[in-house]
Amino acid sequence: MEYEFRQNRISFAKELNYLDRFVIDFCEHLSDLKIRFVLVSGYISILFGRSRETEDVDLLVDELSFEEFKGLWDLLSEDFECLNTADCKGAFEEYLRAGHAIRFSRKGRFIPNMELKFKKTSTDGFVMENSIELVLNGLHRLRISPIELQIAYKLYLGSDKDLEDAKFLYELFFDDISHEKLEGFLSWFDEGTRIRFKRIARE
Repeated sequence: MEYEFRQNRISFAKELNYLDRFVIDFCEHLSDLKIRFVLVSGYISILFGRSRETEDVDLLVDELSFEEFKGLWDLLSEDFECLNTADCKGAFEEYLRAGHAIRFSRKGRFIPNMELKFKKTSTDGFVMENSIELVLNGLHRLRISPIELQIAYKLYLGSDKDLEDAKFLYELFFDDISHEKLEGFLSWFDEGTRIRFKRIARE
């Protein structure tokens, strides 16, 4: 796969699949309302060409007021529906404000779905402040978590699927990532994370 990685921006071209279009359409609504967002977790490796399926896409957004969230809810409701509840205030109070995610899918479809949650932890805040801009086909702009942190987090999760995601990103971006940053992110997690990193680095 050919791409251009400059500082905090990755540009590349690909043929968009249904999942890509779902993500782009959803995120464009956020951009229209100037809501900051970052895509995290498994979809990132899929976006860059890893061949596997996923039912959900994880998305962090800045914490919103109810008025801001209602504006987003109303805009999304043109094309998407919330799978947790049909009540905007309930989604805000009982889910997002309580630290839980809410899921949106296209109307009439359950899969794929977007799992949206407010940033809460210091790690969430770091991801928001240090996200990478992704320019897709010269037209679509998304924000993703730093590649080095994405690799470390996937190693921390440790399932076979997560390890393969980490290995895929590590090999794809080996010449472009900061290995010093990666070492630093590995230290955020448990010792097993570093052990798993040594395993994929040897393969």
